[in-house]
Amino acid sequence: MRVGFIGLGSQGGPMARRIVEAGFPTTLWARRSASLEPYADTAASAADSPAALGAAADLVCVCVVGDADVREVVTGEHGVLAGMAAGSVLAVHSTVHPDTCRHLSEIAARQGVSVVDAPVSGGGPAAADGRLLVMVGGPGDAVEAARPVFATYANPIVHLGDVGAGQFAKLLNNLLFTANLATAQGTLRLGADLGLDIARLGEVITHGTADSFALGRVVASGGTLDGLAERAGDLLRKDVGLLAALAAAADAEPGIELDAADAALTVMKRERTALPR
Repeated sequence: MRVGFIGLGSQGGPMARRIVEAGFPTTLWARRSASLEPYADTAASAADSPAALGAAADLVCVCVVGDADVREVVTGEHGVLAGMAAGSVLAVHSTVHPDTCRHLSEIAARQGVSVVDAPVSGGGPAAADGRLLVMVGGPGDAVEAARPVFATYANPIVHLGDVGAGQFAKLLNNLLFTANLATAQGTLRLGADLGLDIARLGEVITHGTADSFALGRVVASGGTLDGLAERAGDLLRKDVGLLAALAAAADAEPGIELDAADAALTVMKRERTALPR
């Protein structure tokens, strides 16, 4: 299978490298030529446009930041769909609105191209180690066609249903992560108020039944959310807000998880505002 990859950032870069190293003929495209330089020593080739990349691939993986970026590289002038042939598959690894993927699926279907939404979780180190989580929505045959490529950088790969299902799962994951940040940070703060050393308390809890990925991030930041506020605050705020809107549109009743996530976002906003510039 020929693979095209767009989005060579801190997470997409290691994903693309794993594909190349697994032996799949791979074509890359990036807005900036500097983004392609790390792959000069690999077998990957470079396309001069997303459309050219689409024409050279049976599976196109898109790992750019937001909805507008996805739409631009897929359906914009010289976008990948302009070059993709019938029977090929487009995988959206970005975390975007489920309706963005559904709309792209409708457009792509007119030329016989299948779309799967396949957001990922785990970050660059997990991609480099082949242990990303991929949450997939889309037709079963398209998911299975893409699975061998996904398996170069991911384990597990979970097919959740129709197009959009992967995005719902990723947004729910990010909601719970954000809520866990609030309870973790609050618990460590309470421990400090009760006279415990935060580092020692963090060591205890990360080896106990209350351990979580979010707790580990807060402990690593000394009991604060300031590091996360700087690196991921805006993205978490976007995802939590999007899920809240989707829940409201579906008349789904959110519970304490949304309140806890809002509390974490409030703390991150306050701590980010207080950071020296």
